[in-house]
Amino acid sequence: MSFLEYTLKTTPTGLRKFLYFNWPLVVLVTTVAAFGFMVLYSVAGGSMRPWVEPQLQRFILGMVAMFIVALVPIWFWRNVSGLAYAVALLLLLYVEFFGSTGGGAQRWIDLGFIRLQPSEMAKITLVMLLAAYYDWLPPRRQSHPLYVLVPVVLILVPVYLTLRQPDLGTAILMMLGGGAIMFLAGVHWAYFASVIGLGVGTVSAVFASRGTEWQLIRDYQFRRIDIFLDPSAEPLGDGYHITQAQIALGAGGLTGRGYMQGTQSQLNYVPESHTDFIFTTLAEEFGFVGGASLLLLYMLIIAFCVATALQTRDRYASLVSLGVAVTFFFYFAVNMAMVMGLAPVVGVPLPLVSYGGSAMLVLLTAFGLVQSAHIHRPR
Repeated sequence: MSFLEYTLKTTPTGLRKFLYFNWPLVVLVTTVAAFGFMVLYSVAGGSMRPWVEPQLQRFILGMVAMFIVALVPIWFWRNVSGLAYAVALLLLLYVEFFGSTGGGAQRWIDLGFIRLQPSEMAKITLVMLLAAYYDWLPPRRQSHPLYVLVPVVLILVPVYLTLRQPDLGTAILMMLGGGAIMFLAGVHWAYFASVIGLGVGTVSAVFASRGTEWQLIRDYQFRRIDIFLDPSAEPLGDGYHITQAQIALGAGGLTGRGYMQGTQSQLNYVPESHTDFIFTTLAEEFGFVGGASLLLLYMLIIAFCVATALQTRDRYASLVSLGVAVTFFFYFAVNMAMVMGLAPVVGVPLPLVSYGGSAMLVLLTAFGLVQSAHIHRPR
């Protein structure tokens, strides 16, 4: 018997779980968060206030939540998936009537020490519930129209409540994440082909509705589409964000201007440089090398989540791990595409890097689910 085998057999159960932790995933998540602290420190002009200190506190709180969630058996999270989803919906309804307003949107619940954004919570609880649904559903029924309708409704309810805030970016992430879970669970491809066709028709209807009494999206959202197609049309107006972001990205070159030397961010040319457009600050100061390094860390995090999904024989654990990986991917893919001008500006934060408490806490809790699946898989 090896020393490791002897240690595992003689270690109390609670401590043994810590030994089973996916520690490389913990290191990767912490490294990405450290990137965020560095950039926020730079954006604040070399100060821990107003962003680094509260972000660090939220990261510590999120890591505690991750460890707590990880130590609880994965079957427990399967059993409470419906309750977690229901709580998220109730919080979304609360926001509808009593939520805090900021920037023209009503998306938050003010708890004093943090402004909670229930739509962030809804993204992960949706993944949990869909994974539990397909764990319960026999494979022969997963493509039956009636059993396909159930998850579609489960997805559309929080999407509708989120769109009313309005928060188009988060609603898009919910639909993409929910659709990915259905695809990964084995729903027939014909349903997705139909959705793509419906999507093309919806986009056509959205453009056709512009300026009519039945206009489907708001004027500011149409302006975002216009600016996405031609940012130079209003370089000092609605196209200012994208124009300045592209200047910052180009100015970084291969290795960047140097830490805290980025003119676009230091002189406040890039709006929201600490939240949605923080990637431009990182790219200007650390260049292509810095941006590619962050992207590599993101891909490694996804790889560890997928590895956990492949190693476990529990269908719920596998689907939750894949769902967290897909949701995390859409987070940074949409944000990076947005700041590079490859997608319209929809207000999606850069995960674990952008300033914001709700996204940080929810993502770290989601990684706790992946850790729980990893720790409690059959060995």
